[in-house]
Amino acid sequence: MHHRLRSGYISIHVAPSALRQHIEWGLNSLLATPQNFSWRTQPLAAGTYRTHLDIRVPIGTAAKIASLLKNWHYLQFEVSELDEFGGELFRFTPELGIHRAQLDSVGNLLLTENQIAKALTSFDDLEIRENLELLLGRPWDLALEPFRGVDLQEVSRLRAI
Repeated sequence: MHHRLRSGYISIHVAPSALRQHIEWGLNSLLATPQNFSWRTQPLAAGTYRTHLDIRVPIGTAAKIASLLKNWHYLQFEVSELDEFGGELFRFTPELGIHRAQLDSVGNLLLTENQIAKALTSFDDLEIRENLELLLGRPWDLALEPFRGVDLQEVSRLRAI
């Protein structure tokens, strides 16, 4: 039986040092192949580390990875999988919990008619706006954006040297 593979990534933005080995064991067993983890300090959260993996996985693997990682409450991460038919994106912070989004083939978030209808049930414009922002994962984007920028800041610093 041929399984279609999707390209994706795992970005763990914040992980306490003590959890790194557990994360590696969990991900290696889930992905069934040893991964090359390159942990770097996370300057925005003292005593924590970050890593990024590019992956090629069967459909549904991102959901399994997100389920595994969210059990370690202190992590902040993003996991995605995408192919020519679409995919999924998962984002997690301890404060916000998990956000799951369906993606189209180029990575745009897809909202269903039911999701939008539910968001529009309020008569309050502000509440409608908040409902739509939750569907789009805006709170997760705002929380994770500074961590995403750390690598870019490092590249800029290295280029300036």
